[in-house]
Amino acid sequence: MFSLQTMFGQGNQFYTLLEDAAVAAHDAAKALHAMLREADRQPALDAFKLARLREREASDKISQALVDSFITPIEREDIEALGSALYKIPKQIEKFADRYSLATQHLEHIDFAPRAAMLEQAAGVVVEMVKALRAMKLEPMKALNDRLRALENEADRLMLELYRDIYSGKLDPLQMFLLKEFFEILEKAIDRCREAGVVAYEIVLKNS
Repeated sequence: MFSLQTMFGQGNQFYTLLEDAAVAAHDAAKALHAMLREADRQPALDAFKLARLREREASDKISQALVDSFITPIEREDIEALGSALYKIPKQIEKFADRYSLATQHLEHIDFAPRAAMLEQAAGVVVEMVKALRAMKLEPMKALNDRLRALENEADRLMLELYRDIYSGKLDPLQMFLLKEFFEILEKAIDRCREAGVVAYEIVLKNS
């Protein structure tokens, strides 16, 4: 069927920009996991700042494209909501990396890598969900949404285990504070992935 979207040639740029933003967020999560599983754990912040820069550029391009484009493949507010949700993921990851670089000497015996691995997995699912928007098929998107929700539930379970450690009385006050702060930042990053996934899932629900 002939459509105005075909006539004006608009649409694919938004999917491409949203995919770029999702990939930048995933790259930030991969960089964090790689850093935290290294033996010396010396923070190299360039990778996080680059991912944030790419995310910011994609966000700016999405905003400009919304101004310039007469036709959009999905509702404008949905594009804005997903772009905003994706933007928050590497921002949260960079927050962890920046603070970690200041407190490394106090965190030598704390293993953040398993939680960072979950964050990397969650961000990877978000990439798949954003790429799946082009097809607008509900069942594949629902399966991805279920995977992301399972990762969030597992992260919540691990947080409960963390609180048991914090309140065990075995840690000094500084360790308790740092442990709680850094794991909560990681949890929030996973929550940001979940929020982006929910937006993508709801877009397909409305348009499939």
